[in-house]
Amino acid sequence: MNRVQSLSAAVRLAPSVPSRHTVSSGTLEALKWIGVVLMTLDHANKYLMHGANHAAFAAGRLALPIFLFVLAYNLTRPNAREAGLHARVIVRLAFFGSIATVPFVALGGLLHGWWPLNILFTLLVTTAVIYLLDGRTTWHGYLAAGLVFIIGGSLVEYWWPAIALGVALWRWCRSESALAAFAVVLCAASLAFINGNFWALASLPLIVAASRVDVRCTRARWAFYAYYPAHLAALYAAIRFGGS
Repeated sequence: MNRVQSLSAAVRLAPSVPSRHTVSSGTLEALKWIGVVLMTLDHANKYLMHGANHAAFAAGRLALPIFLFVLAYNLTRPNAREAGLHARVIVRLAFFGSIATVPFVALGGLLHGWWPLNILFTLLVTTAVIYLLDGRTTWHGYLAAGLVFIIGGSLVEYWWPAIALGVALWRWCRSESALAAFAVVLCAASLAFINGNFWALASLPLIVAASRVDVRCTRARWAFYAYYPAHLAALYAAIRFGGS
């Protein structure tokens, strides 16, 4: 009886841990590469076909929410903060984002000079905000997160709606609460201010379905980071030497 009472007391005293949205590693990897294909199609349409293919443009709007989901999901892994995952992700994104800046600027189409920074920096700012919000956050942490959100969001592709969507997805991955789900939908819809359409919302059924399938796909840890600047360089070379 004492054992039962002790166990019951321990259960009552244990902190409540929100249920976590669960996606298999293979499915998460496959989802990431779906995003890569959509991004590549969108960029080929933008730089090689001057945006003539409207279907490719619409399909490309799904890529950012997919990337943000993969990032947010990884940042909710157990002990991610203690293991230094946020810092490692930020370093990788900064390194490869800096390399990608050269072909990104060379391809043109930016609002002014180097601005805005490419999507790897969008993911970097999102990671930084999540890091500051993770754990037992004090008002100093919330203030810092707010400053990073405001300043960082002004410098990167897709601006504040993208950062907000990443944070909302992170919260949803941790708890799957109705409030977090509503925030995800609202933030995805807000991308219409930038995209000019609501196609980003089409990524959400795919994200939800990811937990219900188990795809076998081998993880390639550094491939995405390297692919991003490489495909931009390839597109620039095609334009520069192919006469597009």
